[in-house]
Amino acid sequence: MSLLRSLKSLVPAPMVARYHHALAGIAEVVYRHPSSEMIVIGVTGTNGKSSTVNFLAQILTTLGYTVGYTSTAGFNIAGKDVVNAMKMTMPGRFTLQRLLRSMVNAGCTVAIVETSSQGLIQHRHVGVNYDVAMLTNLTPEHIEAHGGFENYKKAKGILFKHLTARPKKTIGGKVIPKVNVVNADDEHAAYYGSFRADRHIAFGMNGTPSADRLVAYVERHDRQRGVTLSVNGVETSLALVADFEHKNALAAIAGAVAIGASLKDAMRAAGTLHSVPGRFEMIDCGQPFMVVVDYAYEPFALLALYRSLAPMKSGRVIGIHGSAGGGRDVARRTEIGRVAAQNEDIVLVTNEDPYDEDPRAIIDAVAAGARAHGKVDGQTLFAIDDRREAIAKAIHLAKAGDVVLVTGKGSEPVMAVAGGKIPWDDREEVRNALANAGYSAL
Repeated sequence: MSLLRSLKSLVPAPMVARYHHALAGIAEVVYRHPSSEMIVIGVTGTNGKSSTVNFLAQILTTLGYTVGYTSTAGFNIAGKDVVNAMKMTMPGRFTLQRLLRSMVNAGCTVAIVETSSQGLIQHRHVGVNYDVAMLTNLTPEHIEAHGGFENYKKAKGILFKHLTARPKKTIGGKVIPKVNVVNADDEHAAYYGSFRADRHIAFGMNGTPSADRLVAYVERHDRQRGVTLSVNGVETSLALVADFEHKNALAAIAGAVAIGASLKDAMRAAGTLHSVPGRFEMIDCGQPFMVVVDYAYEPFALLALYRSLAPMKSGRVIGIHGSAGGGRDVARRTEIGRVAAQNEDIVLVTNEDPYDEDPRAIIDAVAAGARAHGKVDGQTLFAIDDRREAIAKAIHLAKAGDVVLVTGKGSEPVMAVAGGKIPWDDREEVRNALANAGYSAL
């Protein structure tokens, strides 16, 4: 444990909470209450937050809104991308308020904020007047940091409670309602839907459609090119191949409806969606096997990735995995190894974001999970410290028809190591490895 974290642990929790709360209020004042000048949508959940934020921004931009957003995958201000090298889903209070003020100054009418449970318990949301609170899903994650699943669940609920704690806005002479948007397919939907709001919208793949319940049906076509999505009888073509992308697109459609777009217009705009960088991103350099880079870093996200991949693969699956350090979800490490072992032919375990932990200890924990479920060292299991070397090894092992999965980092531009962050991009490393193996970009 670092000296800073050791010192922080000595401060009583209520005092820390008051400190964070006060900072949030000060930051809002310093930047002149920027969230009061835009419609603000908060997106929370375990998986799919960044993709939902990105898809929602794409839809709203197509519909004529000027949009800004903050997410794990990056920031965007009125169409201009800003790299998120912070390794934080939700920026700190002053950074978040500065970004929101920059959005206002750039003419944004809508801001979308990926809102994490950690950010919520640290009161980073306090200075933000949200108009829409959205839940993508809830699965066990960050349990150790929150002291149990129920605490994690309640931490996400802070956003929905906060939604109506701030007054309604009047923008352009129009009163902006407070809207609760929840994934009805999630087993915890009733809890999040119980929070007070002016309107409640549910979305999902099951149930009876209504004005406030968007139910999607996916008609599968060419799994390499996309599907037809029907929502409450309105159809559009999606150039998105992964199952989880379809669900995230539906969430984004619901978000657009929540701020006043018609379903017909939202669906028309959804027809222009393109995949989010680092999320089921296929790297094609002319090789006879598929390479997919994906952000999936925990077991439930990996399972969703395998489900999407199943109809597309014809050969073996070769996966690259790791787990984050810094005391994050230690119990998850062997579980990642287990899930990988049960769904892949060859498992490579390597460095991901060790922070100040011993990288080899993390690798060994993930590898132990794979080994306990049948993988054999040197044959179907390889533990390789250097991530670049692991990627090169996977490319070397791949044969025609195989799939190489590079998971855990997606489009992240840095790797967090002891002493700071170093530049890193899985996609570029894959391209370099393919080039070194004799494949050139098409």
